[in-house]
Amino acid sequence: MKTKHLTFGISLILLFSMITEAKSQTIYGSWKGTLEVQGMEIPLVFHITDEAGEMSSTMDSPSQGATGIPMDETSFIDNILTIVFKQASIKYVATLNDTELAGTFYQNGAEFPLTLNKTEKTLPGDTTLPTTEEDLAKMANWDQMDYKYSVEDYFSKPKASSFKFSPNGNYLAYREKDENLKNHVYIKNVKTEEVKKVIEEKEELVRGYGWANENRLIYIMDKGGNEEYHLFAVDIDGNNQKELTPFDGVKVEILEGLKEDKDHMIISMNKNNPQIFEPFKINIVTGDLEQLYKNEDTTNPIMGYQFDKYGKLRGFSRLRDGVNIDLYYTLDGSNYTLKKQLNWKDAFSIISFNYASSNPDEAYVVSNLLSDKSKIYLYDLKEDKTIKELFSNDNYDVSGLRLSRKRNYELDYFSYEGEKSVVIPVSDYYKKLHKRISSKFPNYDYSIADVTDDESKYLIFIQSDKLYGTYYSYDAVKDEFKLLYDLMPNLAEKDMAEMRPITFKSRDGITLHGYITLPKAAIKGNKVPVIVNPHGGPQGVRDSWGFNPEAQLFASRGYATLQVNFRISGGYGKEFLESGFKQIGRKAMDDVEDGLQYVIEQGWVDKDNAAIYGGSHGGYAVLRGLTKTPDLYACGVDYVGVSNLFTFMKTIPPYWAPYLEILKEIWYDESIPEEKTIMENVSPAYQIDKIKKPLFVVQGANDPRVNIDESDQIVKALREKGVDVPYMVKYDEGHGFGKEENRIDLYKAMMGFYAKHLK
Repeated sequence: MKTKHLTFGISLILLFSMITEAKSQTIYGSWKGTLEVQGMEIPLVFHITDEAGEMSSTMDSPSQGATGIPMDETSFIDNILTIVFKQASIKYVATLNDTELAGTFYQNGAEFPLTLNKTEKTLPGDTTLPTTEEDLAKMANWDQMDYKYSVEDYFSKPKASSFKFSPNGNYLAYREKDENLKNHVYIKNVKTEEVKKVIEEKEELVRGYGWANENRLIYIMDKGGNEEYHLFAVDIDGNNQKELTPFDGVKVEILEGLKEDKDHMIISMNKNNPQIFEPFKINIVTGDLEQLYKNEDTTNPIMGYQFDKYGKLRGFSRLRDGVNIDLYYTLDGSNYTLKKQLNWKDAFSIISFNYASSNPDEAYVVSNLLSDKSKIYLYDLKEDKTIKELFSNDNYDVSGLRLSRKRNYELDYFSYEGEKSVVIPVSDYYKKLHKRISSKFPNYDYSIADVTDDESKYLIFIQSDKLYGTYYSYDAVKDEFKLLYDLMPNLAEKDMAEMRPITFKSRDGITLHGYITLPKAAIKGNKVPVIVNPHGGPQGVRDSWGFNPEAQLFASRGYATLQVNFRISGGYGKEFLESGFKQIGRKAMDDVEDGLQYVIEQGWVDKDNAAIYGGSHGGYAVLRGLTKTPDLYACGVDYVGVSNLFTFMKTIPPYWAPYLEILKEIWYDESIPEEKTIMENVSPAYQIDKIKKPLFVVQGANDPRVNIDESDQIVKALREKGVDVPYMVKYDEGHGFGKEENRIDLYKAMMGFYAKHLK
């Protein structure tokens, strides 16, 4: 009897399991609906999956640019679906009826009806808009001339790159590309020269890697360019590989590598709330997490943390009322007191504590509170006062310095960026090292790519406007340099173009700086076509002197490249930066036009053959240029650019949401009637009729910063007017193309586009 009862019991369990599975199968998949809140329609999509036998779900809010937000609880019992997202006080309860879920969406005590329908998880954007690969290849073929260097010569990734010494110098890590264009990470034993592959790059790109300690590497990856970075670690023999942060919809940022605690590091994640980041101490072997501080005030969130070398949280900056910053500091490690109340435009940041001092509250800080240009000070955080001004420059912001851990944190040098990078040696040790490197490589820029803990081995990176870059190892004990790797030996320096710094006045009298890269025909006195290339950002970003693959490719085809550090660019002081606020698409665009006029007057370029090309804000500048001055440019290439300021503001990533008021101060605020009018005037999507020159649009489908709708809407609107707009979309990319094959596709198509439209 017992056996029969047991058999019957098992049968019942199996039958119940099959019934439950049949029901569960119908609930898995994607469900889409629209929430109506105070007259607004908010599309929502829930993706329900089976993760190792457990039901889980994520939520997309496309209008807010938020995708893959992990829900805390997901259950399906007696035909009732329940989804809970605790951090946002969200709960959804619905009854399944075939392909429809009818239920109620609860948030913060409010209730809203929400019906979801079964849908297929689709590719982002309007998939009917992109130009076919065949037609893009035909466009690329317009560039028919026989050139010495191909697109691949400039944009193929180096065969080997990203060299890094282990902390003790026993190993050298580097990336090496295989025949499938995958860039794996290898480790070479410096003594035995044995080489082993330890990180294999597969479908997703390894976005960065580094040494955690002498025996373990860390690396980060996202999914298709969505910038939701996850942290991984692996031993130097390739074993014990582990995803340390396996959280969907969560972005990881590395805050501190702890030299004094080799098994841990400090990271921040938006794990508990997609909008804000909190600090965690993570074990790089086990993945165990310890939350170090809670960031729970979404209205006034903490936006930056300051840890010391031991991993102790010493201070943080809190955003207040969307535009102010409060700096907090602790003396006892637990009580944080308000030290400064600043506006977000003010600069006051800790570079490092001064561990060479007996005063634990002494730190190196960068500040512009008492000056237009940022300066470096020695500062007492306890007393909230300057000890000494250490370094400044009359024309540029300064912010760089290096301390030697080996030599009790002796100050080695200051650095800043002027027309070129500048290093000012301070310590006797570094004065000798700087002189040694500079005399070995005159007329080149150098940087220290890496140094061992005992400072016996250095990796020196050498570059110029004509040299892509070479790595040298320097043995400080033997005083010997050794060529380690030439990243692009196929690009001969003698064939590359010169990048010249330029200075000129804007139409309203502001001094502006930039660069012109001139092909050989221009050097010989001929007027050449020019590609005007406004930078991204735009705030706080600037163009720099050095090897620029784009400008060199353009020069190889006979085109000059103009780069203007227009007002709002970084590095030129507070007044210059702020002069560009509320001027995007207006005076900032005037500066670009004035730069073009300047190089025309120098006799370098042909005024009737100017193209405009840029990415992100630079892509916006392309569209704005074609609408603001429709006769100035012969054609334009918009790469992940903003087309509509209204929709751009509504589709920012969730972790940008706390900074929306700052964005409004930099760009425009549509709640102010005059500024709403300006937004309409400077949004290319509202000025479609003014575009009369050829345009090529390029977009990464997973872009979290500039939603694909920004490109879709400009393409759709122009095509409705009968304009043929080639449109390249890569569905495995985000804000800019990271995969080599995609970048090569882009520049081949771009060169064909220029060949047709620039004489």
